[in-house]
Amino acid sequence: MGDLQSLRVFINCLDQQSLPRILQVCSGVYFQGSVYEISGSEVCLSTGDFLKIIGLQLLSVSCEEIDTGASYELPTDYSGQFRLVAEDLPYNAIEEIVGLCPVGVDACGSFIFTSREDLTIDNFTVPAGKELTLLSVEAAVDGERLARCHVVGQNKASAEILLPLSLKGEFYEYECERGFTLQEIMSSARLSCRHFRSTNMKNCGALMVFSPVYEISAIMHMRKNVVKFPSSLEVDVQDVTDEFQDLVFITPLSMTEVTSQSKESFPTMAEIIDSPEGDPFFNCSWFKELQSGRQLVLHGCGHTTLILASTPKGKKAKQYYCISERYGGRMRRRAREFGSVYELYLASSQSPGLKVSVTRHSEAEEDEGVPALSVGEQLEVLRMDGLKDKSGAAKKVESLICKRTMEVGDEDDEEDEEDDSEEISLPLFMAGHFVEKLSDNKKYKLTDLMSSSLPLDVKVVTRDKDLEKDPLMGLTALKLEETFTETTVLASLCNKPDWCFELPVRWLQMSLCFTSDHLPWSSDEPPELHIEKVTEVTEKFYYEYHKLISKVEEPPPRPPKRKPSTAKAPKRSPKPKNVLPNVRSNVTEQLDDLSLHQTKGRRAPAPPPPDDTADQPPPILPRKSISITESVSMPNMYVKGPTNARNAARRLSDSDHDYESIEDTFKNPHESIFY
Repeated sequence: MGDLQSLRVFINCLDQQSLPRILQVCSGVYFQGSVYEISGSEVCLSTGDFLKIIGLQLLSVSCEEIDTGASYELPTDYSGQFRLVAEDLPYNAIEEIVGLCPVGVDACGSFIFTSREDLTIDNFTVPAGKELTLLSVEAAVDGERLARCHVVGQNKASAEILLPLSLKGEFYEYECERGFTLQEIMSSARLSCRHFRSTNMKNCGALMVFSPVYEISAIMHMRKNVVKFPSSLEVDVQDVTDEFQDLVFITPLSMTEVTSQSKESFPTMAEIIDSPEGDPFFNCSWFKELQSGRQLVLHGCGHTTLILASTPKGKKAKQYYCISERYGGRMRRRAREFGSVYELYLASSQSPGLKVSVTRHSEAEEDEGVPALSVGEQLEVLRMDGLKDKSGAAKKVESLICKRTMEVGDEDDEEDEEDDSEEISLPLFMAGHFVEKLSDNKKYKLTDLMSSSLPLDVKVVTRDKDLEKDPLMGLTALKLEETFTETTVLASLCNKPDWCFELPVRWLQMSLCFTSDHLPWSSDEPPELHIEKVTEVTEKFYYEYHKLISKVEEPPPRPPKRKPSTAKAPKRSPKPKNVLPNVRSNVTEQLDDLSLHQTKGRRAPAPPPPDDTADQPPPILPRKSISITESVSMPNMYVKGPTNARNAARRLSDSDHDYESIEDTFKNPHESIFY
């Protein structure tokens, strides 16, 4: 049993190669079952508790000034440097130097000392105050132990001498001007316990001593998770590793660590320590049972082949399933629907010989090479047609060559069907409505469909009798997208040990611990296991799965654009500005034509009359034959007008001339526009 010492001192002197170590809490500030929140971990250190130290990580360096007693922490990447302060006490013999100081050169140099008096060794004299570097300790032929030292003589000539460890004298450590970083000080056992001054301050700087602050990772007795706390806690501990080597600590296991256990470890009882966190990936009954403290029966581990499936969009929300290859239901293939020729191209590239039926009429467009299609016509994709390079290899797909046949009433009339068939070219940009034509009505097993090219649209017509409730039965359609393999742990609840479900290791971030509880059945009669074969997953699982398996591939080719039409569209005249929408009338168009500032594109004004032409009224235009009663408007009874015959005759004579005033024709144009 080790001596009683503080946690800080024990950790600073601990050799990390000797981990793990078992400690017992003896006394200190953190005791009597008090719970402290330290760096996000609950730490409860009571007197008598056992700790199993399994790891150390350097957090920072504690710096303490000896003169003032002030202490502060520095980060491990601190860029400043410190100068080693030599000890004032002398060494009385070489043996004392070797016993108290490490021998040899490390990453931070070696021990250098001087002698207060001259040293004479075999006709070789070392002057007083000359630096001697301790290199190693050797044994002579007669068994005498010698210290090999390096010395620099005159003209910088170096030599090595052997000093017997029994040599007496007054030796002092030599203080060099070299600066050390915090990382160098903490990595050297010789420097970590020495005094330093800052290199920025010569002899007036405060004496400092450094001590590391570690983050301790430990397993506590009767605790189910790894706790982490700093080594600066004021606690007294005692090393009891030798006395309690057989002490059993509960070790938390991740799902990956569970799968690494030997086959002989199963079946076993386990307890959930940390339940799954974050957004759930599963929408099934067993996922809700994965709570902290819940007991599970672990039957074994293995690899399971699954199929990712989804339901089509509709009134109900889209659902996603992971179906095991052991699923025993029967399925019929369901005809796929396509909304364009480009979709036919993608489907035919995966399943050659695709046959579809046209479900909607489409008109022909000769300028763009689009043929007419009628409802009921049968199309069989024969090949792709596209541009080719000089070598003759296909460069770009432009259209699909299909065999078109009309749907006939008598299926036995093969001659008529051959006469009606023809090859047509469908451009990829052509829209249409097609439905796949299936040749069989067979019920398939899931394993049979897995061997064919996916995706496939199916419908479950026979339920799996081994399942209590088949969630796929009753779905209108199901799309089998792709297969994948998962590492799983076969588990069950204690109240139903025979009804098992598979826990996907990659998608469950939870921890377990094995317990010594008895299995919920007699050792001679293990139950017959029924494994859940259909697991409903969430939309988050669906998209996270595709992110996980996404490969860096070129995107599928886009359908070619429509060919530009040969017929030129008529140019549209520019719309007049500053006119209210939907209010333009004939009056405004005439106003535009009669504008004083004529612009390009409008009718040019009439040429002026010749100079020799006398001022004469314009010629009289022929008028329609109308009666006098029609030409004369009814008098206004509210306005007093002329009544004599002369005025009436004058009005009749004026009406024979086709004189019109612009002001009268376009009187109040704003009223016609705004009102």
